[in-house]
Amino acid sequence: MIKNYLKIAWRNLKKDKIFSLLNITGLSIAFGAAILLSMAAFFDLSYDNFHKNIDTTYQVYATDQTAKGTEVSTSNGIPFADALKTEVPGVAKISRYLEEDVLVTYGNKELNMNATYVDNDFFSIFTFPAKKGNLKDVLKDKSTVVITQKNAEILFGKEDAIGKIITLMINGKEHPFTVGTVLKNIVAQSSIDFDIALRFENHSEYEKLKDQWNSRNHEIYLQLQSGISAKQFEKSTIAFNKLHFKKDIEDNKRDGAIANANGLYKELHLLPFKDVHFTSFGKGLANTSRTYPYLILGIAFLILFIACVNFINMSIAKSAQRLKEIGMRKTLGAQKTQLFFQFWSESLVVFFASMAIGVGFSKLFMNDFKSLFRTQVSFSNITPTVLFGFLVAMLLITLLVGGYPAIVMSKLKTIQALQGKLEKSGKNRVRDLLIILQFSIAIILISSTLILRSQLNYMRTKDLGFNKKQVIAFPLNGKKNSYQVVQLLRDALQSNPNILSVTAADNILGLGKDGNGFSSVLGFDYKGRGVKTNMLVVDYDYIKTLDIPLIKGRSFNREYATDSLSVVINEAMAKELGEKDPLTAQLMINDSVPHAVIGVIKDYNFQQLNKKIEPITLFMNTDWNVYYAYVKIAPTNIAQSFAAIKNVWNTLEPNAEFMGSFLDENVDRTFRREKIMTKMITSGSIIAILLSCIGLFAISLLVVAQRTKEIGIRKVVGASIVSITFILTKDFLKLILLAFLIASPIAWWLMSKWLQEYAYKIDLSIWFFVGAGALAILIALLTISTKTIKAAIQNPVKSLRTE
Repeated sequence: MIKNYLKIAWRNLKKDKIFSLLNITGLSIAFGAAILLSMAAFFDLSYDNFHKNIDTTYQVYATDQTAKGTEVSTSNGIPFADALKTEVPGVAKISRYLEEDVLVTYGNKELNMNATYVDNDFFSIFTFPAKKGNLKDVLKDKSTVVITQKNAEILFGKEDAIGKIITLMINGKEHPFTVGTVLKNIVAQSSIDFDIALRFENHSEYEKLKDQWNSRNHEIYLQLQSGISAKQFEKSTIAFNKLHFKKDIEDNKRDGAIANANGLYKELHLLPFKDVHFTSFGKGLANTSRTYPYLILGIAFLILFIACVNFINMSIAKSAQRLKEIGMRKTLGAQKTQLFFQFWSESLVVFFASMAIGVGFSKLFMNDFKSLFRTQVSFSNITPTVLFGFLVAMLLITLLVGGYPAIVMSKLKTIQALQGKLEKSGKNRVRDLLIILQFSIAIILISSTLILRSQLNYMRTKDLGFNKKQVIAFPLNGKKNSYQVVQLLRDALQSNPNILSVTAADNILGLGKDGNGFSSVLGFDYKGRGVKTNMLVVDYDYIKTLDIPLIKGRSFNREYATDSLSVVINEAMAKELGEKDPLTAQLMINDSVPHAVIGVIKDYNFQQLNKKIEPITLFMNTDWNVYYAYVKIAPTNIAQSFAAIKNVWNTLEPNAEFMGSFLDENVDRTFRREKIMTKMITSGSIIAILLSCIGLFAISLLVVAQRTKEIGIRKVVGASIVSITFILTKDFLKLILLAFLIASPIAWWLMSKWLQEYAYKIDLSIWFFVGAGALAILIALLTISTKTIKAAIQNPVKSLRTE
């Protein structure tokens, strides 16, 4: 019996090749796209799951009530971790965590590595797998380091790395260390990534800051004891906060801070480590959101949904040609169940063929997908649970979607089928509802695409307040003293007419090729109230090189020896100080010698565009290192200028990689998430509208088939081609207009919520939604007009001829 069903199914599919091809094509594209998108989503959702202690591991963060509202911070002072473990019950293990680049030397090889300074408990809290050596108490000896497999192979080749002596450049001095363990390469789904790990006490500022609670420069991770919940632990820290942060609390009260709902001015919180990858800190909150991977899953589901709707509609459209067959089968005694299994077997053949082709598509386009969306997904990342879930989902889709048309056709009454009537009332509400849903989804995706692209273009083209097109920045990752190498760069490039100026700073604008970026915040009292400012250490000519407008006063000048005790501030900082003339201000930094304000620069976007411009203070003190060079070049001969800078760098630091890039490239890298999201939604909208049009084309075939005689009669009584075409298309246009009315407010709500994350954003114009609706209507008209016009111009004699 089953063999007979499959044989008849195959015969019917071969009989109508166009419908079969459209069905299989649409479903194959949908399955292929859904597989790739789902893999990307599950890849993102699997972050950090390889750690065995993830359910009891937390990141510590604090909230402070200030005069400006609640502020959140993950940075801590050096004494904090030891005091927390000693004084607050419930801590099983704890580790400080600080990232910083270091120059590693072995023989004549030099390698710039991303180093992490941690405590001995770190590799007990986080279960990174070892390739060679033992991780238990590996950092008990302060002169031992842990290195990743990839970097060990670069330094030592095929030699055994364990026990090798390497040299690390820390604060301009070389220190020997012994390799204790080699880690397997850290997987892409890790929130913590590093090349080399060493004891926290080796950090250059440890001795100077080890007793200072207010100099905060690192994160803290801990593992709770069994039976201790995060809420219990947080409550236990109240007395700890009042003891160690008494002055901070009093200062905030003095400045007008209001206690939170718990009556507290400072609280410690624990963020589950499994949420770290999905959490952003801002506006006084730790906002954990898995919106991005779930959005990708949503797009995958919507694409599958549209393809399934197409299949249902196209199956019913196809059945209009088989009504007499159904009637004859029923007349000859066929039961509903027999008819159901006959039609369902045809659906099974189409679905299994489509799934197989869809898997093939996903494998074929895997590398392109990874390159386009910058993800490291692969079929090897699929877990048995995910695979089982996928198979169950595909089986359910096949049962439900393939079964619905089979039920509809098998329930037709014999006389109804023999008369050629598919629908009793002449209207299919389910069909219309499905078309509305299809185009609502398509219009939402098109609207989102238009808005995302506009916001991305706005951020790319916005005037950030500095010259980003003519300035090249690169890390000073060699052995020489940073100020010395910057001066050598100036001297070597001064004769080149295309090099306009050279400077340096301790931070990068945007995101450089080294992938690093950090911020330094300084707090101090000014005239009896607390003031906070971002701080930036710069070299001479920084303002000139970046073309930042100077509003008042002057920049740092080599002719003034006292400029090491002077600062330049931005407009936001001047407003924070509240002086009529900010050049009269004297800033008492760390209760030491006063720093005079010598200049005020125009506000510029030194942070990402989801933040408003904050106060920033520029220092020029050679006791503090700079880490990045900036070179301004002429707008002509750009390639030659870049090559000249690279050649000079390679001469000065032959063993250090040149990682130069223009500032506009650096800024563009900060939009990585927005670019990927835009590509995903754009791809989803293209597939959605394509599949919707395939379905619409199928419905137009059904409508024309049902109204063939009506068209012939209308032509006989004098109806024009235009009027007949309008009659055939108006019902579709009504459905799409209704879809537009449903989709537009949903798209507006979704996009307005998304845009709230940005301090600088576009206005949500009505034309985004009108454009999306117009585009959907235009594409739909082009899709259905081919069949409707053909039906309208057909000879009425042919339309009225009986079979």
